[in-house]
Amino acid sequence: MIVVSDTSVLVNLAWLNRLNILPALYGEIIVPTAVWEEIVVFGAGKVGSQEITQAAWIKRESPQNKNLIDSLRQTLDNGEAQGIALALELDADLLLIDERLGRMTAKYFDIEIIGLLGILIQAKQEGLIEQIKPLVDQLRFEIGFHISSQLYQEVLHLAQEL
Repeated sequence: MIVVSDTSVLVNLAWLNRLNILPALYGEIIVPTAVWEEIVVFGAGKVGSQEITQAAWIKRESPQNKNLIDSLRQTLDNGEAQGIALALELDADLLLIDERLGRMTAKYFDIEIIGLLGILIQAKQEGLIEQIKPLVDQLRFEIGFHISSQLYQEVLHLAQEL
């Protein structure tokens, strides 16, 4: 399975101390250069930087389609643009991405996507975590991850925690 990741999923799972979910679910994760730089270089000393650097299951790869990246950068940040370009180039099975516009763009290119909340639901279904409510609450109230009340209820319903 080829899985490409944007920044948000990696950093937020690092905040939750749950990065181990990703290799358990997907094996190797490929990050574009811009995502690596955002987390490891520019984010040095911040949550996720050291964990990502040390994760042998995370591989870094540079997308080659500079024209596509430049075009996508008109509306997306560099990590999202490179993530979508790399997912297309590698014919990835899945793109891990949270930002709404990035998700919409990936769907336009018929790229299969999943975000942090979907990953947490999948991790619970696979028996990797017992409950997602404490993690989602931590995301909302401690980390500042935006989740609408409706989405919060939907996620807990899907996780059978209501």
